[in-house]
Amino acid sequence: MSGQDLIEAFTRHLTLERRLSPHTVDAYRADVQGLATFLERGRTPLGEARYEQLRRWLAHLATRGYARSTMARKAAAARAFFAFCAHRGLIPRDPASLLAAPAVPRKLPPVLKQAEAQALVEAPEGHDPRALRDRAVLELLYGAGIRVAELCGLDVDDVDLGRGRVRVMGKGRKERSVPLGEPAVDAVRAYLRDGRPRLVRGRPGHPLLLNGRSKRMGPREVRSIVEQYRQAVLPGRRTSPHTLRHSYATHLMEGGADIRAVQELLGHASLATTQRYTHVSKRRLFGAYRDSHPRA
Repeated sequence: MSGQDLIEAFTRHLTLERRLSPHTVDAYRADVQGLATFLERGRTPLGEARYEQLRRWLAHLATRGYARSTMARKAAAARAFFAFCAHRGLIPRDPASLLAAPAVPRKLPPVLKQAEAQALVEAPEGHDPRALRDRAVLELLYGAGIRVAELCGLDVDDVDLGRGRVRVMGKGRKERSVPLGEPAVDAVRAYLRDGRPRLVRGRPGHPLLLNGRSKRMGPREVRSIVEQYRQAVLPGRRTSPHTLRHSYATHLMEGGADIRAVQELLGHASLATTQRYTHVSKRRLFGAYRDSHPRA
């Protein structure tokens, strides 16, 4: 098979069998395509790559100024690609089985204070349909802690306002039910009653969140909404949709929520991912001690 055929088979595997998100599939495909381009300069087909060449590829990326986290992702894409090809018998051996990536220092996720999160989600004012929609967007991000892709994928029927729940399709096509607090319920109800009907043009189908063209809202538009209100109420503060998710998890932990429950609410496959928020909470506890105790 040609290198392009191998990439196409790998892409189908990621999409149909592993059911990864379109964003992740695109990133992995682009990473492997970049590796193929690098190998072609040395006249080596992708399916005949050797371990030494993969190491030179990573060294080349380092000279181009790529961040360690980006290089780690590209190395992971290469390992996944060659493991898939070897397992399916598409190549005689896996040259990437021993491929290591630069260690990535673990950073604590940025977190808003509770008052900051409240100011941000309450920033949209008035009964304009877009303001109602934006308030629903922010309340769902912080009140349910869902990922931006999960938010954009919501349909009207996924929200059960009577029971205060939202049905979310997470990574790997895993479905989970997440509770909504009263402010989020009120915001979504107001949007569905007075906002969404005024954004509808033609036959938009069932997306919960509509943009100005009456289409399903995309992640870039959600990030733009967060940035718009961040500039208004939190100038100088780094904030993104994922910051609201981090803040949701941290505030749950600080309120005494069990880590296993937080793992389920966030849709984390591994408890180790959720444990990052215990470190954030500890940092805040020690900060409170230093700021408040007379012997600190």
